[in-house]
Parts: sequence; structure tokens; C-alpha cells
Amino acid sequence: MAREIDEAWIDEAIDRYRHIEDLRADFDKAVAAHTVSVHSPDQSIEVVVTAAGDIVDVRVHGSLHHRQPAEFAREIRTVVTSAAKAARWAREKLHGEVFGSFRTLEEH
Repeated sequence: MAREIDEAWIDEAIDRYRHIEDLRADFDKAVAAHTVSVHSPDQSIEVVVTAAGDIVDVRVHGSLHHRQPAEFAREIRTVVTSAAKAARWAREKLHGEVFGSFRTLEEH
């Protein structure tokens, strides 16, 4: 028994695949370029992270002379953990912006 080939369906599937690839490339660029800045509770440490989760800068504001090493390390861990959460939030927000209007196959 011969199968019918629906050329229009195949063309549409190829177009959808290309569109998905274009959206994915846009998303990857946006995630790499978008940064979020997070501060320690006392504002003395700032971590800048991309939405991809890469730390691109760490800034210390003020003097370190009054800081105990254990306290300073604890603050750094806290702000880095917050930066990871902020990166995840930014990535999810960008994902919604890039793919939010994309219709699934079931919606066709």
C-alpha cells in the first residue's frame, strides 16, 4: 500500500524547525549578553552574572581592613548563591520573552 506524502506538511515542518533554530540562536545570544547585578546584604560585595550563569565581575566596595576572613568568605558565598538564583530568574524571563509566543504542534 503506497503512502501519500503531504508536501505542504513537510514544508511547514521544515519552516517550523528553522524558526525554532532561529529562536534558539536569539535566546543563546540574549542569555550570554544579559547581565544581572547582585549585592551582599551590607552592599559591600557586588557580583555581576550573565543570565547563562557566568560571573563576569566581582566588586568589593569599601575597605576590607575591618572584615574577618570567615565573615568575608560567608558574605561572598551568600552573594554568589544569590547571583546564581538571579541568573536562573533572568534566563527564565528571557526564555518567556523569546519563546512565549511560539505555538506548539498541538496548537496548529
